[in-house]
Amino acid sequence: MFVDVAQVKLKAGDGGNGVVGFRHEKFIDRGGPDGGDGGKGGDIVLSASRNQNTLANFRFQKELKADFGKTGSQRRKHGRNGADLVIAVPVGTSVLAEDGTPLADLTVDEQTYIVARGGQGGFGNAHFVSSTRQAPRIAEKGEQGDEITVTLELKMIADVGLIGLPNAGKSTLLSVVSNARPDIANYPFTTLTPNLGVVDIDKESSLLFADIPGLIEGASKGKGLGDEFLRHVERTRVLLHLVDAYQDDIAGAYTTIQAELAAYKIDLSDRPQLVLLTKIDGLDEEIVADRLIELKKLVPKGTQLQAISSQSKMGLNELLFAVKKMVTKERTRLAESKDPEDSIPVLTLPTVDAWKVTKTDGGFVVTGRKIERFAYRTEFTSFHGQQRLRDIMKKMGIMHELRRQGIEADEKIIIGKPAIGTLGY
Repeated sequence: MFVDVAQVKLKAGDGGNGVVGFRHEKFIDRGGPDGGDGGKGGDIVLSASRNQNTLANFRFQKELKADFGKTGSQRRKHGRNGADLVIAVPVGTSVLAEDGTPLADLTVDEQTYIVARGGQGGFGNAHFVSSTRQAPRIAEKGEQGDEITVTLELKMIADVGLIGLPNAGKSTLLSVVSNARPDIANYPFTTLTPNLGVVDIDKESSLLFADIPGLIEGASKGKGLGDEFLRHVERTRVLLHLVDAYQDDIAGAYTTIQAELAAYKIDLSDRPQLVLLTKIDGLDEEIVADRLIELKKLVPKGTQLQAISSQSKMGLNELLFAVKKMVTKERTRLAESKDPEDSIPVLTLPTVDAWKVTKTDGGFVVTGRKIERFAYRTEFTSFHGQQRLRDIMKKMGIMHELRRQGIEADEKIIIGKPAIGTLGY
């Protein structure tokens, strides 16, 4: 089954807890702290694979979890790290956050992206030994692993996209010029899923063609097969627009598809196109010439226009070399382009050290990625653990900011929003 959109909930592994322990052995007096650190939680990694061609594996797997890190133990034994969960997805998969923000675009075979990071293991008390603190009773909890819901969208990567109304001859053309074997029949919507085919142009070059299921008027608003498959046109830089020569309304057939391309969330109508009049083998030359004249009045200036027959292979050689020339020109343009729309956006993350103090009716709320990570690792039921967190807040300048905002004795300091833990001032 072809599935090109899937939503999945991901939970990276939590880090293991550190432990408080002291060495107790015969004939060794005051052996000192020996509590080990917890293991790191496993990451969830997406890996692009050319051996995958659908997101069907996620149809019944709505939630995926990585292994948790193990708790440390005595004698400074480090807890076992959780195994990473590596998930294979098709090349061409986009990763979107729950609010639609793009996170990653996996367009190359074996490209990887860590979509959810496992929590760091907590330190055992052996980690906190110093010349002034020789018997620490502090141990950290492991960090929580990232928990995120993402949408995976498969957008086929092809050099050339075949578009047109249902029964325009797209599947037949693909089957003749490539090794693909799409379903072909004399009724609309024969093709229900995109098909890919490798087309050998000459001994030195080949192109990847994508047959996009037929569009109808209103497809961008959900009619027919809807715009479900227009996303596969996003990555194709050259389009072959097929128009059936037997159409009663040639102009309507052409303008309908152009309107749907323009109405899509990304305007696709300005992509380089080669317009093809198909199925000409049963028509007189005069009729074909009239159809071409009619189309020429509609297509933008400079757009190539050809007449072909897939069944008799009439005009196919000329077509393939023209397509190769267009693709080469487009690749060169993209390689030299400085237009940000032609490149993958680079996402920036907020500074890890940044923090913020906000006064509320319930107390003072402290937020920030770094301080919240320390709070996750703090055992708030332990006096020593709380004191260490206060020391960290002092070094980061948070305690100074709390005093500047007028904090008084016994007022609450709330770490995180929602709250991870609470301290008294």
